[in-house]
Amino acid sequence: MRRFFSHGCSQMEYPQIDPEIYPMHAQLHQYISRFVQLTEEETQVVADCLKWKTFPKKTVLLQAGDVCHFEAYVIKGCIREYFTDKDGTELTLEFAVEDWWVSDISSFEHQTPSRMTIETLEDCELLVLSRESKDELLRRVPKLERMFRLMIQRHLAVIQTRLLRTVSYSAMEQLEEFLKRYPTLPNRVPQQYIASYLGITPEFLSKLRKRQMMGKN
Repeated sequence: MRRFFSHGCSQMEYPQIDPEIYPMHAQLHQYISRFVQLTEEETQVVADCLKWKTFPKKTVLLQAGDVCHFEAYVIKGCIREYFTDKDGTELTLEFAVEDWWVSDISSFEHQTPSRMTIETLEDCELLVLSRESKDELLRRVPKLERMFRLMIQRHLAVIQTRLLRTVSYSAMEQLEEFLKRYPTLPNRVPQQYIASYLGITPEFLSKLRKRQMMGKN
């Protein structure tokens, strides 16, 4: 049974982080250090603005048709973003695992209804930004503008690369590229979600995996 994450008003409500939870931010700090270096004071600002939250498996973080009010860094767990077509078929757009960010960027930035659904596939721990807390974060730590800008650029590059592979790669080549990007996912998520991401049937995915394993022997 799916659970739905209630956003409440436009600003999401979270309890204050217990000091014992602050080590959770160490993982995020390592991520940020790839882009910019923070002072101790700036690191504290990040810890204050990103709120630690846990979500059980099968929680809908964003329902299609709703406005996205969050950006979240994944500490632990796996999340799926998908689109439901007019026939009711779910088409997987992306997975987010540890050390990734998850959101509907367009809906979040423009406050427009989302066309995608975002759902947890495992029990998850996230560090969450609301629009208000992100504005506050960038006001107090302006250098993080660069990080978010580069994140968007890299995300667009990934989307372009995936589109090119879709029209130019064989199904086996797409599977091999998928496994390079998400090496742990085959053991973590149902195969039909991976098949949906690749644009093939679960049965054909099973045949590809068998063929792949035979090629390694």
